[in-house]
Amino acid sequence: MTKAAVGIAGFDEALKIVMSHASDLAGGSSESVNLLGCGGRVLAEAVNADRDQPPFDRSTRDGFAVRAADIAAGSLKVIGQIRAGELWQGDALGGKAAIEIMTGAPIPAGADAVVMVEHVERDGDEIRLTAGRSVRSGENIVPQGSEAQVGQAVLAAGTVIEGAEIALAAACGYSLLRVFRRPRVAIVATGDELVELTATPGPQQIRNSNSYGLAELVARAGGEAVRLPIAPDTRVELEETVRIARGCDLMLLSGGVSMGKYDLVEEVLEALGAEFFFTGVKMQPGKPVVFGRLPGEGTSPAQFFFGLPGNPVSTQVTFHCFVEPLLRAMGGGGVHGPRFVQATLAEDVAGKAGLMRVLPARLAADRVRPEVRLVGWQGSGDLAANARANCYAVLPPERERFAAGDVITVLLR
Repeated sequence: MTKAAVGIAGFDEALKIVMSHASDLAGGSSESVNLLGCGGRVLAEAVNADRDQPPFDRSTRDGFAVRAADIAAGSLKVIGQIRAGELWQGDALGGKAAIEIMTGAPIPAGADAVVMVEHVERDGDEIRLTAGRSVRSGENIVPQGSEAQVGQAVLAAGTVIEGAEIALAAACGYSLLRVFRRPRVAIVATGDELVELTATPGPQQIRNSNSYGLAELVARAGGEAVRLPIAPDTRVELEETVRIARGCDLMLLSGGVSMGKYDLVEEVLEALGAEFFFTGVKMQPGKPVVFGRLPGEGTSPAQFFFGLPGNPVSTQVTFHCFVEPLLRAMGGGGVHGPRFVQATLAEDVAGKAGLMRVLPARLAADRVRPEVRLVGWQGSGDLAANARANCYAVLPPERERFAAGDVITVLLR
């Protein structure tokens, strides 16, 4: 994959460039964190089984521990019961005997199958198979060590920790996990029209929503957001803010990347020696997005940056498409692209020749046929429409019309 600057890139080309840089990254330093504080973090060290899983041959059903050949031949006498958490204290199962057993209980010595309680007829202390039923050796038994053997890695370094991973680590006795440090991400909103959240906007001003939206997206992608003050549209103040942002692992600037007289982000970054990998993407919304790297300076290492469009829908679309894959790789989560799935289009939609359209949409939860429908919006500044959406419909540039019933790509968020 090329890493050369390409100016304005096609969508797929831009994504390949980001992924090529992501593939060069590894997680940084690590720290030990309490198990219940590890949600969303990335493992820096493998989790190993401290004993066989399961630690004994385990019943998967309520029923009777038997020898399959014996019950196939006729009735058996029930000689006892084993509950989960108990061990059979009697002799090994033999002759024409059965032991009642509960789900999760250890299989007694001598038994080679569990017949389900609903598959037998019971008369006092005798059971027999219901007519037409059979049981084979090994049925309804999970053998000791079949899920994991002692010392085996059950979670690899680089795994993102969620509920399933926490449960598995707990089963292996881990109260602490070694996880990668969260990358620190500087968030810089630019523009004279912006005021802080607590201020009363003038008639020509808007509140700084991008910093807050980006901070949440950064946290969900495994980073630690560092929101910096609004940078006005002057070279001196923007450069001063960028220099402060050099103390973080990644820099996100929103606004100031279009072609206007006061769009100064690229100019300031270039003056600081920035290398640009692309300076726009053929997409809607989000066309002005910029990706590059500042050189190391003093004690500050080289730093990747994204210049994101100022319109909030554009900001969030380009974050999901390009920033999130790089950020997850920086945090040790490996190289994974945006989360794309397929769904059926619910209505006719217009494409746009030459541009990848990534539009706010709602994906209906349907097991058989997931369906996606665009959300009505007033353009890339429409925060309310973006909040009504739960995904983005991705319409490739090769077509100008998409019909209801077409299968299209959906970007999850």
